[in-house]
Amino acid sequence: MNSQNIIWKTDINDAVTASAEKRKPLLIFFTSQGVSSQLQNEIFATRDFEEWSRKNVILVKLDLSDPSISDASKEQNLRLKNAFGIEEIPQVCFSEVTSRKGKTNFNKLGLIGYKASGVKSWISESDSILNPE
Repeated sequence: MNSQNIIWKTDINDAVTASAEKRKPLLIFFTSQGVSSQLQNEIFATRDFEEWSRKNVILVKLDLSDPSISDASKEQNLRLKNAFGIEEIPQVCFSEVTSRKGKTNFNKLGLIGYKASGVKSWISESDSILNPE
């Protein structure tokens, strides 16, 4: 899935740290084996998405079926999925993160799934989630 130079973090804790450092919200991509790859192929694999994501978000990919991650990470990913109200995957959740006294709080900004209308429209919808009027 690695389009040109996109780096997806696969550990939410790394992502939280990066989010704090760069002051960017998270784009959390919930996925699993065997789900439709349209989101990846038609949106994430585009140069438009690559340029937009580099400027605007920290990319996180949580594969709920990944056998190589620890049980603790699996559990954490499932908890996030439930906390964000993700019912269908693949799904993208935008979230801000704040850490206070060692406790991490996620502030869900919105969800977006696959759109057949193409990457430009996907990005503009994402922008309106990230920067509501």
